Amino acid sequence: MRARAEARTGDATDLGFLDEGSVDLVVTSPPYPMIEMWDEAFGRQRPGAAEALAAGDGAGAFEMMHELLDATWAEVHRVLRPGGIACINIGDATRTLNGDFRLWSNHSRVLSGLVRAGFVLLPDILWRKPNNAPNKFLGSGMLPAGAYVTYEHEYVLIARKGPRREFATEEERSRRRESAFFWEERNLWFSDVWLDIPGAGQELVDEASRKRSAAFPFELAYRLVCMHSVKGDTVLDPFAGTGITAAAALASGRNAVSVELDPALLPVARNLLLSLPEFANRHLRQRLRRHLEFVERRTAEGGAFKHVNRNYGFPVVTSQERDLLLNDLLSVAGDDSMAARYGDQPQPEFVRDQPSGPVRTPTGRSPAPSR
Repeated sequence: MRARAEARTGDATDLGFLDEGSVDLVVTSPPYPMIEMWDEAFGRQRPGAAEALAAGDGAGAFEMMHELLDATWAEVHRVLRPGGIACINIGDATRTLNGDFRLWSNHSRVLSGLVRAGFVLLPDILWRKPNNAPNKFLGSGMLPAGAYVTYEHEYVLIARKGPRREFATEEERSRRRESAFFWEERNLWFSDVWLDIPGAGQELVDEASRKRSAAFPFELAYRLVCMHSVKGDTVLDPFAGTGITAAAALASGRNAVSVELDPALLPVARNLLLSLPEFANRHLRQRLRRHLEFVERRTAEGGAFKHVNRNYGFPVVTSQERDLLLNDLLSVAGDDSMAARYGDQPQPEFVRDQPSGPVRTPTGRSPAPSR
């Protein structure tokens, strides 16, 4: 199995190098309007926004910033395949202008832009990233009507282009079966609140680059890629930053296309991908170890396993997990266009003997036979 990653400097409002319907999934986190670190970037592309801020016109600046993002959502809709998914990580902003403190609801304004672009909205995810700093509270502390709720969450907005995606050919259905996730992962990943992904610190990107790009954690992008695409798909990030989405795509056997306005971040993203195999393979093994720990716990608690994974020989809860295979990432090489190679065999340390006869689960039933 092979995949490719392409990175280029460009404006997210113009994805003309991509054909209509050529992308399967978008995972991105745009600059957040009304967050001061992004004022300069919005002002360069939309001078009126900078002028509005200077005049204290927060509402005008907010709308002009989002009009710039609206153009990106229209392009994202064009390049997505029918049934393709867009996942957008966005946080709301709090800011004081002219002595008046208020919330700027970025997530609701992005939802409006997605609807205007033609998307179907799907249930979103609340990503809570706790901040335990003792001085995190805003306002007058313990006095009523003067303090403000501390913001410790962001949103992952999820939208689809048209009706649900179809997998029409046997080759597509086979890739889909191999791309399955574990039952216990499904229960965690498809919750509407994510509590287990911290917002700070990650191995892949140095602190200076992370701060300049406001990169989200690898695990957040990786989950979304696994949830909403299959092996061999193409994943786009129009606000690529340090390349975390591309890393998540290659780690899971997908192709990646990255677009970033700041050319200084492209070498950071390139170096990340070149060093990715060791990190990615460690991550895959953590998934497999967690599954075996789940099997042990469920068995000890008297839970049943009716099925066996054909590649690894270990128990799984559902028939949809029987073809699941996590491919090791063997190498990543290249420059602006990078090639990734993968192993096609299960990791030997996780392979268990296939049952030679009926295997009794704690309920006394036999698991479904393998083909």
